[in-house]
Formats: sequence, C-alpha cells, structure tokens
Amino acid sequence: MRATARSRLLWALPALALAACAQHPVAPAAPPITPPAQWQHAGGSAAQRSDWWQGFGDATLTALITEALVSNHDLRLAAARVAEAHAMARVQHAAFWPSLDVVAAEARSRSISDVKLAPYLSTGHQALFQAGYELDLWGRVADLASAADSSEAASVAARDAVALSVSASVAQSYIGLLELDAQSDLARRMLASRERSLALTRQRFEVGHASAVELAQAQIEMHGSAQALPQLARAVERQEAQLNLLLGRRPGPVERGGRLEALRPCAMPDAGLPSELLRRRPDLYSAELQLAASDAQLAAARKQWLPSLRLSASFGTVGSSVLRNGPFSIWSLGGSVLAPLFNGGRLQALAEGSAARREQALVSYERTVLAAWTEVETQLDAHLQQQTQLQQALDQRQSAAEALRLAGRRYREGYASQLDELLAQRSLLAVEQGVLQSQAGLLQNEVALFRALGGGWAAR
Repeated sequence: MRATARSRLLWALPALALAACAQHPVAPAAPPITPPAQWQHAGGSAAQRSDWWQGFGDATLTALITEALVSNHDLRLAAARVAEAHAMARVQHAAFWPSLDVVAAEARSRSISDVKLAPYLSTGHQALFQAGYELDLWGRVADLASAADSSEAASVAARDAVALSVSASVAQSYIGLLELDAQSDLARRMLASRERSLALTRQRFEVGHASAVELAQAQIEMHGSAQALPQLARAVERQEAQLNLLLGRRPGPVERGGRLEALRPCAMPDAGLPSELLRRRPDLYSAELQLAASDAQLAAARKQWLPSLRLSASFGTVGSSVLRNGPFSIWSLGGSVLAPLFNGGRLQALAEGSAARREQALVSYERTVLAAWTEVETQLDAHLQQQTQLQQALDQRQSAAEALRLAGRRYREGYASQLDELLAQRSLLAVEQGVLQSQAGLLQNEVALFRALGGGWAAR
C-alpha cells in the first residue's frame, strides 16, 4: 500500500512540472537603437583625460574639484547607494548556498496520564540543527543574482556620473565667479571714466560751454555705472554660495587662483564615434546596466510558474523528564517539490509588473542615449561658434584700442577734447566686456564638452 502511494507521488511530480512549464519565459528583445555613423560637427584630436580640469592650469580650481569629489553631498549619497546595492547583491548571492539554523527549545507542561487520569508535570527539551537548500533548476536564483549584479554595477556607474557632473559644475561655477570678478573690475573702471566725464562736463557747464541737458545726461550715466557695482557684488555672493554648496561648505568667501584671462583654453578633445559614446559616458552605461537588470528580473518573474525543488535535513536531540532513558538522537532527510497551481493571478501580475518596469528601463535608456548624442552635437557646434565669436570680439577690441589711441593723440594735439578721449575709452571698456563674455563662454563650453564626451571615463 505504501509502495503504491509512493509510486503515485512519483508519477504526479512530472505532471506537476509539465503543468508549470507551460509558461516558459520569453527572452527580452534587444534595445532597438542605432547610433549615427559620425558626428555632424568635427571634434578635436586631443586625448581625453579623467583629470581634464588640469588643462586649465589653475591650481585653485584643481583643489576645489578635489575637495568636491570628497565632500559633495550628492556624491556621498551616490556612494551610499553603491554600498546598498553591494549589500543587496550579497543577499541574492547568498541564495546559492544552503541555509543552516539551530533550534533550541525547552518547555514545562501539565498533562493528564492516559492510565491513571491524574495530572502530572513534565519538562521537555530539544536541540536541532536544520539545513535547507533550493536547487536552482531553472536559473531563477541565477537571474536574481544577475539582476543584483547589474544593479550594483549600474549604481557604480551612476556614482561616476555624479562625480563627472559635480566636477563640471564646480569648474563652471569657478569660471563664472572669475567672470564676475572681471566684470566688477570693468564696472569700476567704467565708473571712474563716467565720474571723470561728469567732472569735465560740470566744468564746461560752469563756463557756459555745456548745457544743463548735457550735465544731466552725464549724471545719469554716472549713476547708472554706480548701480552696477552692488548688483555685481550680490551676483558674486550668489555664485560663491552656489560653489560652496557644491563643495559641501557653509556660505562664505571662496578662494581664487587668478584672473579669468589666466585660464588657458584646453585642447579640443577627440569626439570619437557616436557608437563609442555608450562606453565613454557613465550615465549611458548605468542606463544600459539598469536595462540588463530589468531583463534579468523579468526572466526571474516568469520562472515563478516553474516548480521548485527544496532539500531539507535536520538532526539533534530530544528529551523529557517523563522518559526514563534519554535524551534521544533524532534526524530527518527529505525533499519537497512546490509547483503553483492557483494563486489568484498573483504570479501573472508580478510578471506583468516586471515587464512594465523593463519597458520603463528601455524607454529611459533610449531617452538617455538620444539626449547624450544631442548634447554632444550641440556642444561641438557651440564650441565652433564660441571660437568664432571670441575671434570677432578680439578683432573688435583691437579696433577700439586703435580708436582710443587716435582720440588720445588728437586730444594731446589740441584737435579734440578730453571728453572725446573718455568716450573712446568707454567704448573700449564696452568692447572688453564682450571679449570677457566670449572668453568665459568658450571656457564654459569646453567644460560642457568634456562632460558631454564623458570626461575621460571608460566602462570597466
């Protein structure tokens, strides 16, 4: 009779396995995205460096970026996410190993004897070692471990993307701060010129060589120049506050290494091919790894319909105050097969949720890649435009400087007034403002281009 029951059970197990195998997982499709053959705008030939900011030749900028890579809160948060992902990966890999537990129990009870029908007290105790192990027949445990590994690698790449963003933001904020310093210097020089013009106009007005309208106009221009200084001072404070936030500091002054014109432009980096960008930008690599993790999670979710086989074993001792001989050794060894038959659609819903998350990861990956290609194209074009704009501004400054030289000579020779010379001086200052903006714009674009191309990062 017992042999017949065992044979029925053995015949039933394959049937349960075949029933569960009816929902066989389908391999996810590869992301349908094709890179362009080449960039529309040509890049440079310089090799990319991971310490690209060294090319500006400013030791203070290097020190600030080094500090930010240690103290920035976003970067510290990203590092904590890496630690969390690493721990979760260890959790998933632990499923490859058997579990071993120890159970120790002692209980005191009051019972009734079957013979005398009289109550009695007894004390029982047991100590057991229990072991269990799930055989990964279909690779579900391996899929979950693969998903955890991909998630951990994605978090590492995401941390590197934050580091690249932080270093670029510090560089751009520092360049912006030096630009504001230079603008403040120009504003002070412009105010001094306006004050000199006002004094000369007042003298001419007092002797009847200038009208009241001319005097009022000179006063308006002087007050307008004076208003620019406090506005620039507030802008400097805001820029320093932004930079301090990136550095993880409290608000306060930020050290400078020199003037804006002391920053030397970097050699334009080699843009490579669009297809190579997928391994040169950490955010793209992170998005790809997140997609791989969602693929593995989807495969694991679809394998939940398949039967699972678990082995178990235990051994230990048990004893009681009622038993005359003891304690006694006990052990057990067995296995169990679990195949889902009905769960109210829970497994189907879990698989559909995993498929939806996989679709989200795919859309996010495609969007990130397309945005990266667009960013590189935009920055390559902007770099060429900024170079042209700077050259035009330099040519204009040369013409303005020549005009000032001629105005000064005419004033010294008595053919023009000092006001004419001051007017030419202010024209030169206005042109220098444009040169300053073009220089800062080119430097800002170089930083943006380094960030768009990955900043010398490479997938590991």
